[in-house]
Amino acid sequence: MDKCIVLIIIVAFGFSCQSQPEVEEQKKPNVLFIAVDDLRPMLGVYGDLNIKTPNIDRLASMGTMFEKAYCNVPVCGASRASLLTGLRPTRRRFLDYDTWAEKDAPGVTSLPAHFKKNGYFTASLGKIFHFADDMAKESWSVDPWRASYVRSNGKKSISRHYLLPENQQLDARGNGLRGPSYEQVNVPDSAYFDGQIAKRAIKKLNEFSQADTSFFLAVGFHKPHLPFNAPKKYWDMYPEEAISLAQNSFWPQDAPLEGWYGTGELRKYHGVPSEGPVPDSLAMKLVRGYKACVSYVDAQVGELLQTLESTGLDKNTIIVLWGDHGYLLGEHKLWCKHITFEKALHVPLLINAPGYQPGQRTQQLAEYVDLYPTLCDLAGLDQPEHLEGTSLVSLLNNPEGTGKEFITSRYLNMEAIKTDKFLYTEWIDSAGNVENRMLYDHTKDPDENVNVAEQNQYEKIVYELSQKLAKSIDDADTDSLTGND
Repeated sequence: MDKCIVLIIIVAFGFSCQSQPEVEEQKKPNVLFIAVDDLRPMLGVYGDLNIKTPNIDRLASMGTMFEKAYCNVPVCGASRASLLTGLRPTRRRFLDYDTWAEKDAPGVTSLPAHFKKNGYFTASLGKIFHFADDMAKESWSVDPWRASYVRSNGKKSISRHYLLPENQQLDARGNGLRGPSYEQVNVPDSAYFDGQIAKRAIKKLNEFSQADTSFFLAVGFHKPHLPFNAPKKYWDMYPEEAISLAQNSFWPQDAPLEGWYGTGELRKYHGVPSEGPVPDSLAMKLVRGYKACVSYVDAQVGELLQTLESTGLDKNTIIVLWGDHGYLLGEHKLWCKHITFEKALHVPLLINAPGYQPGQRTQQLAEYVDLYPTLCDLAGLDQPEHLEGTSLVSLLNNPEGTGKEFITSRYLNMEAIKTDKFLYTEWIDSAGNVENRMLYDHTKDPDENVNVAEQNQYEKIVYELSQKLAKSIDDADTDSLTGND
């Protein structure tokens, strides 16, 4: 009898050992993919002592912070299309804010689509692709959801959200005219879009906590994109007397005027001069509004983190937070993005993955085409062949390890290459010739106030960077022509 019992135990233990790997293999890590529109690294964890972002700072302490991460295109639609397809921008694709990934890269499997193909439940809340319908059918398990409201003219809007009736009326005029560039109202967080998005995401996370399927939940916050609308309590965090303007509100010495873009995006808003400098009084309000919006979004991120922890999902969830590009707040007399200055290209990137050391920082270069292969590796998925970036997992293992020699970015006819010490830009004409150049030595001039491209002592640097940039452009263009898009 005792021998029979022992035999049963041995057999049962054998089956248990055989089935355990299958159970573990099925439990892929979840992904919480947080996109923040127009967020530059103006965060406490990135060294800004005048901003209040305790929740994003806490997220950074839980994972790895990339101090030198860069977007591949400094404009919303194109940057998101590049990141979500894992393809670099070229002169033929991902050109501007109104980019459709499915048109510029037909047949390519997007990041969420790849996870969906591998058994994940994928969902999009808020702004992920620039257009909600872009690659939607293949990317998401359910229709993408975006917050919306009905304007005073009866039309729905998802791009601008005003609560004050007078601002709604100004925004409803049409013909490219918009409401004011900022708004503060004493309302709860859920009165504006991002609070609504957070509430929907919390509901979704609670549902996921009761399900067995691994999820890829993309949550896209609208702020701090213009207009700078946020509940009053976030404005109150930043008294007017504590606001300071950019110290380099001038065009860089010897920089080509081709780079000047006139800040057209901002000038569409009511109360902003159609040309000429932005008055200091307005600039102060804009900087204050931007900071208020950053803290507003930070609070929503905190709600998501709290939900992950209260449901226990945090133990098996990869969290990524990224801003789609950098942003200028009066530096070089410019606002918004649309140029290859450091402020427009430098982005926040935080990755928290179960099993990796918390509280890490890396100064190795990273670019947004690296995110797709990184998430594949972290989730144990094969990388699609079309990907053009490099996984960052080695830097999660060793933040001081070897990284990239350089990253590249582009916008319109600007082509840029960034190394650890330099940022170099060329303006290319329709015949492929270099019309103008910018070179900034970040070891001596981190704020990019003097273009040294024509100075003799930098001649060798210009030549070397130009050669590397040309090869990078040729490689990307060749890929786009041979069907790798």
